[in-house]
Amino acid sequence: MKQEILISFDANEKRVAILEDSRLEEFYIEREGEGRMFGNIYKGRVKSVVPGIGAAFIDLGTKKDGFLYVTDALKSPLDLEAEFGESQEGGRHAENRGKRIDEVLKVGQEVVVQVVKEAIGTKGPRLTSHFSIPGRYLVMMPGADKVGVSRRIEDRVERERIRKVLNGIERPKGAGFIVRTAGEGKGVNEFQRDIRYLASVWERVQSELQKQKAPSLVRREADLIERVIRDYFTEETTIAVDHPELFHRIKKFCQVYLPGQTVHLHHSRDRSTLFEKYNVEKEIERTFQKSVPLKSGGYIVIEQTEGLVAIDVNTGRFTGRRNLEETVYQTNLEAAWEVARQLRLRDVGGIIIIDFIDMERAHHRRELSRVLKEAVKKDRAKTNILQISELGLVEMTRQRIRPSLESAMYDACPYCEGKGMVKSATTMAVQTVKELRKAIGTARSKILNVYVHPKVADRLLHQEKRAVQHIERDSHSRIMVHSDPSLHLEDVNLTFVK
Repeated sequence: MKQEILISFDANEKRVAILEDSRLEEFYIEREGEGRMFGNIYKGRVKSVVPGIGAAFIDLGTKKDGFLYVTDALKSPLDLEAEFGESQEGGRHAENRGKRIDEVLKVGQEVVVQVVKEAIGTKGPRLTSHFSIPGRYLVMMPGADKVGVSRRIEDRVERERIRKVLNGIERPKGAGFIVRTAGEGKGVNEFQRDIRYLASVWERVQSELQKQKAPSLVRREADLIERVIRDYFTEETTIAVDHPELFHRIKKFCQVYLPGQTVHLHHSRDRSTLFEKYNVEKEIERTFQKSVPLKSGGYIVIEQTEGLVAIDVNTGRFTGRRNLEETVYQTNLEAAWEVARQLRLRDVGGIIIIDFIDMERAHHRRELSRVLKEAVKKDRAKTNILQISELGLVEMTRQRIRPSLESAMYDACPYCEGKGMVKSATTMAVQTVKELRKAIGTARSKILNVYVHPKVADRLLHQEKRAVQHIERDSHSRIMVHSDPSLHLEDVNLTFVK
């Protein structure tokens, strides 16, 4: 599989596109000044403790206070058992489990926390007191003392080999390690280099903790470019960059972070933008559309709400199979792969409901469920898929650690307030008649100018003409309807002339 990483920088905006066999699979964007917090470590101060929700609000010295659930204060959601399925008996907070938040934290107390979920909407960032520091092949877990292997490394022989390698390497006391997917096939030298790097990072964190006063930032997670190279790079990967300063910075980073490895790094000097050259720009624009076409002629519709994401699958123009059941089955299989891809591209999380087209055969439903689970294996976010129902509905969850791509790049429409709809010209014409009657009230012998959208004006001057005339007769007033193309469909401006 050919993998390419495209990195573009323009107008203080970094964009990264990851292509597999020339097809866009993942897309990330980061803008200067937006204050990304995920992975950052802070020395904070407990601002308030709320037993009713089992959480404490922590002053981090940022715009929004973070919130720390009692479960995150006692047992991190990133521990071996929760994230990687490895056993972790006891734990540094095992003796405190079952306690209330006000038994664990007090107002004014200083705490060291890490952000595990970005602030989304009105909610502040979610915090944990159990840290994880990612490297190239390993994740260091200060406070633990176990070795775990990512579930994505499925081969049992390879898992045992990795454990033996790590158990034979001297590791810092009081720190556990998780082997990342990139660690598959790696040996002593790679793991030792990662351990030394992570141990030095943790030493710097501890040093900063002694110097800093709460609330303050202790360690900032790597920026977008460094994270992508760290998490996605292989020796078969090609990296293309369109900005000269960024190109030299990445070259230097690779020399330090990836010593001895062959890095295919290119500086694109074409006048056209890098994303246009690789035909990625249009694909990115399509990620913001509700309807996504399938190659067969079918399509899926994606609707994001505050509480969940609803996805509907339709056959569209696809009628190429020998019977309805086969047509539906093939459309659903194609949609399963595209749904998994769109979830990664849009970076949506939370509860996701997929309405596949109804299938009569049970083995078709089972195979669809298997294909969907296979499709989401590429996703680095944690997912959980329930069995498909007889109605063709699939319920799943996807880890949400930051706002979705859509919410990061778009604001809710100030007119429809996110509904995606505006009032019709007919509705606005009727509403204008009501506002005219209310505005004139008991006034007599006045001229009233009405400025509305052209579609509404046309309706008032024709279909609603008699209603307007009736108001004029009752109030002995004159109503002048004016068409103003600059107005929004829902705008109505009334002006009296003495």
